[in-house]
Amino acid sequence: MKVMIVGAGKLGYKLAEAMINEDIYVTLVDTNQKVLERINDHLDVLTINANGIDIGALKELNIENYDLLVAATHSDETNTIICSLTKKIGCKKTIARIRNPEYIEQLDFIKNEMGIDYIINPELATANAMEKYLLKNYSFHSGNFASGKVSMVDFNLNNVKEFIGKKIEDIEDLQGLLITAIYRNRNIIIPYGSTKLMENDIIHVIGKSDNISRLKEKFKICINKKNIKNVMILGGGKIGYYLAQVLIVSNINVTIVEQDKKRCQYLSEKLHNALVIHGDGTDINLLKEEDLESMDAFIGVTGYDEQNLLMALMAKQSGVEKIIAKISRPSYVHIIDKLGIDAALNPVNITVSNILKYIRGGKVVSVSLLLGEEGEVTEIIVDKDLPIVGKPICELGLPKGVIIGAIVREEEVIIPNGESIIYPNDRVIIFSLTSDVPALKMFFRHKKGGVLSELWNSNQDVRKYIGN
Repeated sequence: MKVMIVGAGKLGYKLAEAMINEDIYVTLVDTNQKVLERINDHLDVLTINANGIDIGALKELNIENYDLLVAATHSDETNTIICSLTKKIGCKKTIARIRNPEYIEQLDFIKNEMGIDYIINPELATANAMEKYLLKNYSFHSGNFASGKVSMVDFNLNNVKEFIGKKIEDIEDLQGLLITAIYRNRNIIIPYGSTKLMENDIIHVIGKSDNISRLKEKFKICINKKNIKNVMILGGGKIGYYLAQVLIVSNINVTIVEQDKKRCQYLSEKLHNALVIHGDGTDINLLKEEDLESMDAFIGVTGYDEQNLLMALMAKQSGVEKIIAKISRPSYVHIIDKLGIDAALNPVNITVSNILKYIRGGKVVSVSLLLGEEGEVTEIIVDKDLPIVGKPICELGLPKGVIIGAIVREEEVIIPNGESIIYPNDRVIIFSLTSDVPALKMFFRHKKGGVLSELWNSNQDVRKYIGN
């Protein structure tokens, strides 16, 4: 598959990195030569110093031979035009990043008229993830799969000291559950029954949603028994705006603290049921005056990671039960749990996950990037002609960095062992190290020929082999 990414910012870089792991041929286009030179030092991609809106440059690059173009410049309008031009020249599929709330009601029209196949909005996707966490008690780095029948949750073992020092096979409280990964010393470990759990480990556990709830209740993990009624949002940017919108619809009392006066006026005009405070959100006295201690949740979504993390920590110390911070720097992921912050969301990671899901298409119905961006959870509906069908898992020869965490067969949820067999139409939830994604593909090679990377060539091809 050939993909062109226009815009070498954070999203363009991370998306190119993820696609390389998918064995996708990537061309990265940007007008900043210095940025491209830095990228060349880290990624094995073709970089082109050009303007993505230049028809001549697109033709020279033979855009008609590309399967997909992703327009990820900083301008919604530029992204829209790039997609429209490339589609008319001959590119098969296009994805545009469009973030402006003013366009939200017009997206279907824009897609149809401008030839855009898929629109991504990192801020809206992040706000939706935050809303899901707040109102449905999801945990970050966790996912609900197979229409909610299967859940995955992660937590620090310091909160469950009964597990520390034990081998996984000796733990009696994991019936119907499976530890799919351990995050230890900035590394993800794929565990075995003989793996010993240690202090400060963060473990990922998958199982029936009911069993996950039972585990949470028994060990008092991430349990929030108080309904969310009052939420304070630090930062009135796009994420703050989108989040306030969805929370207001759910009858949540929303307070937004924003330092820019003009932005406050805009928010007041657009969000009639939100309380908008003009002030410095890093002033703890201001937050206390606005009744921080009475809040059920605090969300830091300013443009500065340090502010989000610091004020989230202050809110936690003030007794706020649920704390979320938006972060952009991957290095900060490693300190979240130590700070006691419940969730930290990276808009770029969320967006890359959504794009990967779209590219894989078909019965690849869910993709989630995990802690430190080193792991991935994928939900797949199994086609009858895949070689994994009809064999015990122990005979599949899966790479060490891959675990089949759950199988959903009709209404039955199976937490598999080595003797479990996968059948056609099963929903299989797979955890893998990002580095093992290429090796994983061989297990989804169609028996009649063609490797998985070929199935990824277009959504049409994927639907043909592993459905929609």
